[in-house]
Amino acid sequence: MSKFLSYLKTSTFRKNLIIAIVSVVAFLLLIFFCLRFYTRHGEGVAVPKLKGLPVGQAIALLEEQGLRYQIDSVYQMDKAPGMVVEQDPDASTNVKLNRTIYLTIITLNAPDVGFPDIFDTSYLEARAVLSNYGIKIADTSYTSDIMRDRVLQVTYKGKSVQKGDPIPKGSSISMVLGDGKGASEVDLPNLVGLSLPEAIFSLKGSSLNPGSIYYEGTVTDTVNARIIKQYPSVSDSLYKVAIGTSVDIILSNDPVPIP
Repeated sequence: MSKFLSYLKTSTFRKNLIIAIVSVVAFLLLIFFCLRFYTRHGEGVAVPKLKGLPVGQAIALLEEQGLRYQIDSVYQMDKAPGMVVEQDPDASTNVKLNRTIYLTIITLNAPDVGFPDIFDTSYLEARAVLSNYGIKIADTSYTSDIMRDRVLQVTYKGKSVQKGDPIPKGSSISMVLGDGKGASEVDLPNLVGLSLPEAIFSLKGSSLNPGSIYYEGTVTDTVNARIIKQYPSVSDSLYKVAIGTSVDIILSNDPVPIP
């Protein structure tokens, strides 16, 4: 132990210690400058502002500055296809050459969505649901139905659309709605044997109109006159007529003929 302590006091030890310290410092400095040279510390380029540019123009700017790029796409109805909407890193960020810049652009082709179940709902409800699915309403038409504005049919490019059918997001569809007036045709009542007031009441109840009124033979009691014929008449081939149809009536005091 005494010999070791004596050695520490010698000039040889001090010389070796200084050489060791200098060697370590020199090694660390060498590593530092080598890494600095290798990584080009402090050197780089500013990322250009790419958002809002067409993708072709954005790529040209990146290539001019020695930067690489990677592209992803999304669909937005209110944006022009091919436009850059996001970039990473942001504009003016200092990056090294060959750094990959990530771009998000608007895709040209809209993704398909399953058509929602809007049938038998109101127009307002259907419009809200379709808006959430990114589907537009191009036009509407009406057909006879007991409920006003009820969605009865949907078409896309002239073809009927059902629940779950794939349809491009952003598409415009046409809808057929109910007019709230009920069926367009009603049963034709049989008026033969009824008095004139009874016949008029029956026609009004069926949304039909009394037409021309004729009398056959000598009619001496119009109150008790009975209908013996009507036009149009009820038959196997005709039992429904359009709403608002006029029915002509022939009255007589003679007994009603048995068919």
